[in-house]
Amino acid sequence: MRYIISVILLLSYFQINGQSSFYFFGEEVKPGTKKHFEIPISNDNNSTTIPITVFCGIQDGKTLGITAGIHGYEYPPIIAGQKLIKSINPKSLKGVVILVQIANIASFQKRSPFVNPIDNKNLNRMFPGKKNGTISERIANFITKEVISKSDYFLDIHGGDASEDLMSYSAYYSNSSFPNTSLEGKKMAESLLFENIVVFDTNGKSYMKKSLPSLYCSAEAFKRGIPSVDIECGGLGKAENKSINQIESGVLNLINHLDMTIDTSNPKFNPYYNYINERAYHKSSYNGIFYANKKAGDFVSKGMKVGNITDYFGNIQETINAKSDGIILIITGTPPVNKNETILVLGKSSSINPKK
Repeated sequence: MRYIISVILLLSYFQINGQSSFYFFGEEVKPGTKKHFEIPISNDNNSTTIPITVFCGIQDGKTLGITAGIHGYEYPPIIAGQKLIKSINPKSLKGVVILVQIANIASFQKRSPFVNPIDNKNLNRMFPGKKNGTISERIANFITKEVISKSDYFLDIHGGDASEDLMSYSAYYSNSSFPNTSLEGKKMAESLLFENIVVFDTNGKSYMKKSLPSLYCSAEAFKRGIPSVDIECGGLGKAENKSINQIESGVLNLINHLDMTIDTSNPKFNPYYNYINERAYHKSSYNGIFYANKKAGDFVSKGMKVGNITDYFGNIQETINAKSDGIILIITGTPPVNKNETILVLGKSSSINPKK
């Protein structure tokens, strides 16, 4: 009799909480568990895999899609993903988290900055991808169909690539045609606990047209009406604990903010945020050697010298002066520089707004 009562109570609990399994790549992930997948991607000439972890919560809820390693030389997001395998507890989760551990594993294995060495393409310019395309296009196609399209919220995690000295920040997509989606994205960006927040204003951007590709991973999600945010944290090909831990903490706080945990504690927020609404890009006019005298996070005023480009004999070819007042988001942190390469990104029109 006691056994029958226990079974009835257990069934009632499942019914009340609406728990159900989540199916991914044809396999069941039961409530309160996680499962690892190695997704094969191939064409006639090449093959690769995508390691993905799916967490199915103890209660039904929303689905959060997360991608790391779109660029395989950006290590803090990838190592933070490894830590999240243990720190996301499916037994205290509501809903589902789909975590792409390393989207571009060939780039990671070959230590290839920016591009996938298999097809020499930048995966973050391939979305929504092509079912019968190159390896990068097929990776983008899988992530679009099996991760992004199944998500209610989306996060793409990046860092400074091999040559990029980067100021850490979160970012969200904004468009006047998607006011509610944009507002939710803003709240998500705040919950990631980065003091600086870049606003990706997509009004008038060609990639927002339905007839044109989105190019960027998180832009594909936003274009589908999914609140979408980015993290940029760490740089110069380093896997520093400070950046790794900052990403992990931010993601866990985001999950709490989205009410995807049975933990009753309130999510954290910073007392103020520095919103960056515009960015100015500086490109090199020469091949040569870049000597920077500023670093990421420095504030500069219009006309201030940021560095020099010399030829291979030390003769100055170009002096890089700031085009506007702003904060340095990214600056080339290694000597080589190529003509038409972006060597400096300034955050313009920064404003400090208190958290409401």
